[in-house]
Amino acid sequence: MKLLWKLLRQHISIGQFCGFVFANLVGMIIVLAGYQFYNDVLPIFTSGDSFMKPNYIMVTKHIGMGNSLSGRSTSFSEKEINDLRSQSFTEKLGCFSTTNYKISVSLAIGDVPLANAEMFFESVPDEFIDINMADWKYEDGQEIVPIILPRTYINMYNFSIAQQRSLPQISESLMSSIIVQIYAHGNGQQQTFKGKVVAFSSTLNAVLVPQAFIDWSNQKFAPQEQNRSTRLLMQVNNPADEKISSYFEQNGLEMESDRLNAEKTTYFLRLIVMLVMVIGLIISTLSFYILMLSIYLLVQKNTEKLQNLLLIGYRRARVALPYQLLTMGLNVIVLAIAIIAVVLIRNYYMTTIQALYPEIAHGSMTHAIELGLILFLIVTILNAIIIRRKINKI
Repeated sequence: MKLLWKLLRQHISIGQFCGFVFANLVGMIIVLAGYQFYNDVLPIFTSGDSFMKPNYIMVTKHIGMGNSLSGRSTSFSEKEINDLRSQSFTEKLGCFSTTNYKISVSLAIGDVPLANAEMFFESVPDEFIDINMADWKYEDGQEIVPIILPRTYINMYNFSIAQQRSLPQISESLMSSIIVQIYAHGNGQQQTFKGKVVAFSSTLNAVLVPQAFIDWSNQKFAPQEQNRSTRLLMQVNNPADEKISSYFEQNGLEMESDRLNAEKTTYFLRLIVMLVMVIGLIISTLSFYILMLSIYLLVQKNTEKLQNLLLIGYRRARVALPYQLLTMGLNVIVLAIAIIAVVLIRNYYMTTIQALYPEIAHGSMTHAIELGLILFLIVTILNAIIIRRKINKI
């Protein structure tokens, strides 16, 4: 191999290979840095309610003087729900269900009572919940009820009730040690349940429980009551679609603007990152052609030597191997430098991001490294195949 390489390395253009390394390096850095930046920034817009599926918005009817004067109900009819479900921008549509009976809840840590309050529970279809379904499962009559609690409730307790009554403040990490007693009353019956907090919500101002619990408990404690939805949860395919705003305005509907703006920002972020990555891939593709052109010229200049090697018994694979190793070595260099560059770039912008959003985890570069390895394997395999075919034509 050493003698073979000495024979074939003549006519190598250092400038051409340096051009390939530079162009491929730029393309690789753009692709990996763009992908890593997207993964690092995305939690800013989505980590608030990680249990919810993406691209959802809350839908309610506009509440104003017109409702009371005209007698227009704030609940959604079946026709209105079906019409909204049939719109082109709607991927999924779910209705909020509520408890139609009285519920009181008490919180305690050990023997220390924290708070007592009357409230009602709500639920959304399980397909909108993105947590371990084993934690969100409920069977009829089960004593333990999974709960998703609004973070505003914790803040209200810590900064109002706890301070006024000299009670201990609680954090999300301590919620697992809090005893939640649920008392249900209705239809001449009463029953006690234990609540288990499995997640927290920053955007939904509602205490969520599984749909199965709402259906079963309403049937037991309020069988005569009809459940009417006053809020809908809608998953859209494009939050920036102007048809959404137009439809809502025409039909007197409202949406949570903060959530929609976050979804729009995420959508545009995704588009920008995809555009940047496409540009990087185009640059990498052009550098790939530069490398192949350099190899073709090198093989062309060494055609006579290659023919002689094949005539004296060298196998085509053996003759192609030095060129294949050369391209693989260049690709390894590009990948290593690109990863180092992305690490430096990431450290720079993560310092700013974590200063603005200290709750965001630092994360890892696993996905970017995996993407780099995939690109490396694809380019190296293509190089090897093309070089082998070129040698076979001699």
